[in-house]
Amino acid sequence: MTESDKTLSESTENYLETILLLVQKSPVARARDIALRLKVNRSSVSGALHDLSGRGLINYEPYGFVTLTPEGMEIATKILRRHEALRDFFVNVLSIDRAEADQAACRMEHGVSNAIVDRLLDLSAFMKTCPRVGDKRPRHIARRVRRTREPGTG
Repeated sequence: MTESDKTLSESTENYLETILLLVQKSPVARARDIALRLKVNRSSVSGALHDLSGRGLINYEPYGFVTLTPEGMEIATKILRRHEALRDFFVNVLSIDRAEADQAACRMEHGVSNAIVDRLLDLSAFMKTCPRVGDKRPRHIARRVRRTREPGTG
């Protein structure tokens, strides 16, 4: 696989992440389940699966099951890790509603580096264990953010 082949679009990353989530629940994914989860038509899924198969990231035969290759699994796991780290940071540190945090994480996961994700995870872990922050963190941050958004405040 050439270096340009390894560059994945946001859409392609979403397919890999979706396949990973589906195969975590059952041994294989199906094109119709991918289409339902991503809210796209089956012809779009078919094209994406052919592309991913050609890149060596999935095992797929038309009208058959979909599984991740070891390389596909590695990439999909990194994508899911970024998504979960962002979502959890938004929920646990910034006190963002889980549904909103999940949507934001989905949009942002494709542009953030693993180094940034590692720093967010380190900060989250520190805040959980710091005796000066402790359980007050989410309430304090949420209260502070609301106060700064109100007209006439900082």
